[in-house]
Parts: sequence; C-alpha cells; structure tokens
Amino acid sequence: MSRPPITKAGSERLRAELERLKSVDRPRIIAAIAEARAHGDLKENAEYHAAREQQSFTEGRIGQLEAGLSMAEVIDVTRLNPGNRVVFGAIVDLEDEDTGVAVTYQIVGDLEADIKRQLIAVSSPIARALIGKSSGDSLEFTAPNGVKHYEITGVRYG
Repeated sequence: MSRPPITKAGSERLRAELERLKSVDRPRIIAAIAEARAHGDLKENAEYHAAREQQSFTEGRIGQLEAGLSMAEVIDVTRLNPGNRVVFGAIVDLEDEDTGVAVTYQIVGDLEADIKRQLIAVSSPIARALIGKSSGDSLEFTAPNGVKHYEITGVRYG
C-alpha cells in the first residue's frame, strides 16, 4: 500500500493545528467540563453537553491528524521541476472556457485539501483531469453541477 502524499507546507500547517488542539483547545475544554460539572445536575446542563460535544469533535480531529500525518509521505514541491506539466503540488491557473472566470488551485494531499484556500485534493475529479497536462492545454471534467471546460493558463511550483 502506498503512502498518501502531503505537501511540506501542508504537513507543517497540520502539525501546528495538532499542537494547538493538544496544548490549547484540549485543556480549555477539560476546564469547561469541570466548571460545568460544578454547576450540578448534568442531565439538564447545556454547558456540560456543549463542552462534551466540543471535546468529542476535538479528540476526533486529533486522532484524524495523528493518523493521517503518521501515514503521509511529505513531498517538498519546491524540489520538483517538471517544467510546465501539472503534477502533485502544482499551483495551476485556470480559465473557465464557458464563463471566462479565472481561478487558481494547488493540488495537494487529501488530508490538507481545503477549497476555501484553493487547495484541491489530488484525488478530486478536477485534479485527476489536470495531472499530466501542460500550460495551454484544455481539459474537461465532470463536476457535481455538470461538465466543466477549463484552459490551463499557468503552472508553477513553490
């Protein structure tokens, strides 16, 4: 079984999140649970239930990050030099051929993907369509809202 890839920057960002969850959020939640317990009846204590729910979410995220980071293979994209071809770690400038809207995405590992930060998972339909293409190429892929047509206007790393 191959190890899932992750960028060096993504690994650092996720390790910082893991450290924050363990050293800041976890102790804060434990203190909130202790304070809520001091208020008495836990059955009708909304603060207690909210703190326990937050604890469950935080512990789940800690587990997810620890497992994902321990399995991942860190790839330093600044050391890659595939020219203007799209490979893992590429920052790709695209133009929607139907609307003319320009977008930029970086192809990253599944664990670090975050569409709000224009980080798309290597396993996503658009990333799979981009891999192996070069600047100037057109591509077509099926998105949840239909078939999309893009032209690659730029490829860079770093």
